[in-house]
Amino acid sequence: MAYEAILYEVEDRVATITLNKPERLNAFDDQMLADWHDAIVAADRDPGVGAIIITGAGRGFCSGMNVQAEVAGSGVLRSEATVATRRHSLRDRVHPIPRALIQLEKPYIAAINGAAAGAGMDMASMADIRFAASTARMGMTYVRMGLIPGDGGTYTLPRIVGTQRALDMIWTGKLITAQEALAIGYLMDVFEPEELLPRVKAYARTIANGPATAVQLSKKLVYRSANIPFDEHLDVAQMAMFIAQTTDDAKEGPLAFVEKREPKWQGH
Repeated sequence: MAYEAILYEVEDRVATITLNKPERLNAFDDQMLADWHDAIVAADRDPGVGAIIITGAGRGFCSGMNVQAEVAGSGVLRSEATVATRRHSLRDRVHPIPRALIQLEKPYIAAINGAAAGAGMDMASMADIRFAASTARMGMTYVRMGLIPGDGGTYTLPRIVGTQRALDMIWTGKLITAQEALAIGYLMDVFEPEELLPRVKAYARTIANGPATAVQLSKKLVYRSANIPFDEHLDVAQMAMFIAQTTDDAKEGPLAFVEKREPKWQGH
């Protein structure tokens, strides 16, 4: 599948989305955002995809908005004539990505190869699991531009690292190293730059080739249960379990265990 501002490939049931504006550390514009959203939807709808990786080309993961374009008045937050015409600028340009990810049941894994700053860190925080290169840096740098996190960061980051660490990062705009991000639980693991993508792809393949219904329903339960009472969670879990029990994989798992062999998952 050909795009203008990203690369998209599917191999071994893993879709890899690569932000491809390395000359500006993958700062996004309308074209990249549109391509990115389309790739997420395409991977979601493709039965041959079991997991999705998001990464960047070159030295950066994503440096957020294109600051030079913003200063010139042609960026994502460009200055239209009135407040009324500006009030949906994020909704129409950037928010289609987090809204698509809210609906995405397939695992979405970030391979943070370099700088993830401002909206770039917001985008990384939307991943289910994050890995990073040892040379990567992350920061909620909105405050340096006199702005607030507008792409979901004030929702996702506190849920990952806790309220006080999130506020510290948001208020100071400081950059942290990959090792610091690992220590506060923002990252799952850190690898040397040349090892990052191969290691993340191997991890993603393991999940992508597992029992798809169980994997996806488990993800849905984790996120759904964050905002409901425990008793309601148990009711939802019962319904999800009922669905999982109807799959061929639910028969294959116990059979493989009894026969002392690796299961042959069908994904249904």
